[in-house]
Amino acid sequence: MYSLKEQEAIIARAICNLKFVKEPAGLYEPLEYMMSIGGKRLRPRLCLATYNLYSDNIGDNIISPALALEIFHNFTLLHDDIMDRADTRRGQLTVCKKWNDNVAILSGDVMCILAYKYLAACPAEKQPQVLELFTRMGAEVCEGQQYDMEFETQPIVTGDEYINMIGLKTAALLACSAKMGAVIAGAPADQAQALYDFGWQIGLAFQVSDDYLDTFGDQHIFGKKIGGDILAGKKTWLLVEALKRAGGESRQRLGAIMAMDNGRAGEKIAAMQQMYIELGVKKDAVKTIEDYHEKAMSCISGNGFTPEQLAILREFSESLIHRED
Repeated sequence: MYSLKEQEAIIARAICNLKFVKEPAGLYEPLEYMMSIGGKRLRPRLCLATYNLYSDNIGDNIISPALALEIFHNFTLLHDDIMDRADTRRGQLTVCKKWNDNVAILSGDVMCILAYKYLAACPAEKQPQVLELFTRMGAEVCEGQQYDMEFETQPIVTGDEYINMIGLKTAALLACSAKMGAVIAGAPADQAQALYDFGWQIGLAFQVSDDYLDTFGDQHIFGKKIGGDILAGKKTWLLVEALKRAGGESRQRLGAIMAMDNGRAGEKIAAMQQMYIELGVKKDAVKTIEDYHEKAMSCISGNGFTPEQLAILREFSESLIHRED
């Protein structure tokens, strides 16, 4: 079994070796730019990690499907940045900012199509199951994004509604990645499903962590401007919890902060950060991330995984939640 560092290097080399059509340049240059500006490569790494739990035979049969996950993920980011009016991604200009919205839409579209091309390299006997898994995930990601947009203008969002939204928008792709690697390797069905559930729970942990870092992270490490979710009025885990907890004077103050003009961006972000601290939301966000991490590990306990397999999965999940970017 390869170490996570070795697996990460395999994925990094595969992404560097990606070759896209060169013409028309206006379509493919933004795609290459998006794939070149970094990122954690969590989805292909998780896919390779779960495959490697069962097989050391690493070739195009697993590398190409893993790349399909990364290409699809970057497609969603191109379109997300348009909807969020984001200026930076991974510390660089977004495609919609560097070029324009129309370019980002069309380059994103071709990325989605190319993802299926790379997915088709999985073993023929696994293709029906992999295709069904991937396509269902793709629809779920779109459903989650729609809920996310609707929540921006919805006065109240419950905790359950929020968790359902991030499950679809974020956790579904990680769950798909975890199960896909296992399926391609020929894992037992019960273990493949346990890995799907594991991926779902670490996806929830990852998104709550992302919400936390957007408000309390270091901009130079996080790669995005801090407080972007606050200025966009996004219903993050932190805001949903704050709205639930605030009452009386604090409720009025929270409403006043939310209503502040974004022309006072620094003041608005600082005031919301202070509100989250006062309401205990900042502290409890950290606990919630840890709770989802432990739920993820419980999904794979008692399912016949070896100590070595469990150690790899725990190492991966811990690297995902104990992060600054």
